[in-house]
Amino acid sequence: MSLDALASRIRRELAMIAHPSLAWLEPRRAPDGSNALDVLIAGAGQGGIATAFALKRQRVDNVLVVDRAAYGREGPWVTYARMPTLRSPKEYTGPDLDIPALTYQAWHEAKYGAAHWQSLGLIAPADWNEYLLFVRAVTDVPVRNEAELVELAPEAGLIRATLASAAGRETVYARKVVLATGQDGTGRWWMPDFVAALPRAFRAHTADSIDFTGLKGKVIAVLGAGASAFDNAATALEAGAAEVHVFCRRPAPQVIQPYRQITFRGFLKHLSDLDDAWRWRFMRHVLALREGFPQATWDRCAAHANFTLHTGAPWTAARVEGARAVVVTPRGDFVADFLICCTGIAMDYAAKPELARFAGNIRNWADAYAPPADERDHRLAAFPYLAADYSFMEKQAGATPWIKDIHLFAIAATMSFGPSGSSINAMTTAVPKLVDGITRGLFAGDVERHWAALKAYDVPQAIVPGSRAD
Repeated sequence: MSLDALASRIRRELAMIAHPSLAWLEPRRAPDGSNALDVLIAGAGQGGIATAFALKRQRVDNVLVVDRAAYGREGPWVTYARMPTLRSPKEYTGPDLDIPALTYQAWHEAKYGAAHWQSLGLIAPADWNEYLLFVRAVTDVPVRNEAELVELAPEAGLIRATLASAAGRETVYARKVVLATGQDGTGRWWMPDFVAALPRAFRAHTADSIDFTGLKGKVIAVLGAGASAFDNAATALEAGAAEVHVFCRRPAPQVIQPYRQITFRGFLKHLSDLDDAWRWRFMRHVLALREGFPQATWDRCAAHANFTLHTGAPWTAARVEGARAVVVTPRGDFVADFLICCTGIAMDYAAKPELARFAGNIRNWADAYAPPADERDHRLAAFPYLAADYSFMEKQAGATPWIKDIHLFAIAATMSFGPSGSSINAMTTAVPKLVDGITRGLFAGDVERHWAALKAYDVPQAIVPGSRAD
């Protein structure tokens, strides 16, 4: 089967299950005279596309997805994801939302053949990226690339969204907004202040665009020992770095991947139904362990004789001496030509322009739950405490009530929902939960109109001679 034939099959199957098909939303007039969107989605990566597709299946058709990236460069897959394959097993489903013909396997077999799928170990990031673009096209999800969401504000019972593009700024209005903004959706890529203070010529974060060819013949020091750290170390080694040293603060690197144990329907679907104590306990354990790396990731680095892992060696300071960087560790100073920090995200709402107007009133886990002393974690307490529909909640009730219409579907939803906004394997449970919440709010907002329509409904199903209408 060709990709064109597969696309035709998908469209036919979607038409067959498009029930009920009755349109149930009417346009809301915006203050500028335009029709407001029912839902604006920021982020055209896998989460944003899957959410838009799910909304369309619920006959929420007035949807727009925007992404600041150019077409084909949404998400990390062909930008800063520097691994040769995805780490998820190839059988995991996600953006297909349980439509068999829309699965990655169906796409792969149509492109490469069934035998190639059977022999495949793990999925290449470039193939996953191409598959996501296929899903976007075949489900007719409307996307505007190179348009960045830079502000959200309330106006006339709607959300006023400001978009920035090469053409300038424009305003669109929406009843609901979904932030499918990925890893740094509620913060910023973080590195130690003493590293950030160095000139850019000496350091980078893994999320940055790094010229690895320029590191040929150089000594590279990598901070962090997660999968991303080893991916970047391997990329530098393969580009011809003279030496690559990975520094791990722990006595031994984390090799257990806790997400594998919780990848079952009960957990993915119902963690958010538990009380705060259980949700905190589960996700604190998972996130405190951090993500482990698979054997192939380690082997990719260990294959190089000029690779070294330093354990029990956090960086405590850094400086520039001459033309080189010096990092300070409990095991002594280390001199390198370039530093790469694989140090994750810092929660910092004010750093995101679209959150800036209400950053100070976002309810955090620290505001909602006080864990036992032996379970406290200031890093995780900074995560947003989300409502059952993934919407932001207020720290001070009544100060910014409009944020109930802004739904977060990014990695920061993890403390409230477990694997969700950034997990392939969680999509088939997380996206329906998010979309059910959005449609619940849209229906409740129109309940008086629906009541009036029901009372006015007078279409007879049959004509009975001699009868009369009451």
